[in-house]
Amino acid sequence: MPKLANRTPKYRRHKVTGRAVVTLDGRDYYLGKWNTAASRRAYDRLTSQWLSAGRVLVSMPSDILTVTEMLAAFWRHAKTYYVDPDGGASQERINFGTLIKRLRRAYGETLAKEFGPLKLKAFRQTLIDKGLARSNVNRQITRVRHIFKWAAGNELVPVEVVEALRCVAGLRYGKSQAKETEPIQPVPDAFVDAVLPFVAPQVAAMIELQRVTGMRSGEVCQLRACDINTSGSVWIYKPARHKGQFRGHARAVYFGPRAQAIVRPWLKRNLQAYLFSPAEADQWRREQRHKARKTPVNYGNRPGTNRVRQPARKAGECYTTSSYLRAVMYAIERCNAAQRERNETEIPHWHPHQLRHNAGTHFRREFGLEVARVLLGHKHAAVTEIYAEADQKRAIEVMAAIG
Repeated sequence: MPKLANRTPKYRRHKVTGRAVVTLDGRDYYLGKWNTAASRRAYDRLTSQWLSAGRVLVSMPSDILTVTEMLAAFWRHAKTYYVDPDGGASQERINFGTLIKRLRRAYGETLAKEFGPLKLKAFRQTLIDKGLARSNVNRQITRVRHIFKWAAGNELVPVEVVEALRCVAGLRYGKSQAKETEPIQPVPDAFVDAVLPFVAPQVAAMIELQRVTGMRSGEVCQLRACDINTSGSVWIYKPARHKGQFRGHARAVYFGPRAQAIVRPWLKRNLQAYLFSPAEADQWRREQRHKARKTPVNYGNRPGTNRVRQPARKAGECYTTSSYLRAVMYAIERCNAAQRERNETEIPHWHPHQLRHNAGTHFRREFGLEVARVLLGHKHAAVTEIYAEADQKRAIEVMAAIG
């Protein structure tokens, strides 16, 4: 008779010790002397918790819980809590996944109740030694505290552990060994224009669109025709996912004549399809290589005959922020290689998010801070001041005039 997958674990006797035992999630839990009322109550308590949590033991005895077991319980929670509206993993879940791996390697065998401020500081030092910036280190330590706070809320660790970890203050500017990062600045238009000939038309359109509208990299990557309202003279694009969505904020990107001219050639009959597709960019790149082929078609490989039938990786239908960044990085490298051949100065590396600062600075200079706030999609103007750099040109002109 086949085993039942959903059966309740049995109350058993451990022959060697004479204690009652139950196995939950692959681990044995000893309940006291076998066949006593106390051990039966302990069995009922553990199995009821296990069943009510969906056959996962979220709350385990805190005196024997290790950091690895606590992290495993939190990760089961994170996989259902940190999700995008389409069911995929959110960026915060990805960030927690990276942190959990590091914390498990460093203190996985430590009892969770013994993880105190000194161990948190030691773990923070490992992040500093890896070269993480001060602001990033502080965010990682905040996530560690959040994990222990969640664990305390589910009776996995004592509350005193969470209170003790709160005593570790964040790293202050200039007061630690962690490196400091410079504020993100707009990228000069000359550097952007130099890269455009070295990218696929899809990526070039994404760069131009970001420079005009100030949208985020993730917003331009997921652009679809079904998300654009083209009924008015100004098109309104409402991304299906955006950064402030979990706070209940609305997001709208406005396409004027310049932005419409960039988007219009990429509109497709399939309204659900992404406008800028890596698969189409890969096909365009192959066509360009074929046009530049010097070997006659009658000799060598014919187009498409030397392709791997089942490649390990295939170009997708939608760019991600990472693949978009890589496309720009590769283009800068090719641009600088051409610059070296002409004995010209290389351009510094820049990333697509700087284009948002370009647009923010332009909006603020021409139309004021409030307009820049609306166009960039910020809730408060204080956030816009980070993206919209103050225009110093006018200040320099004034001081030159008044001496």
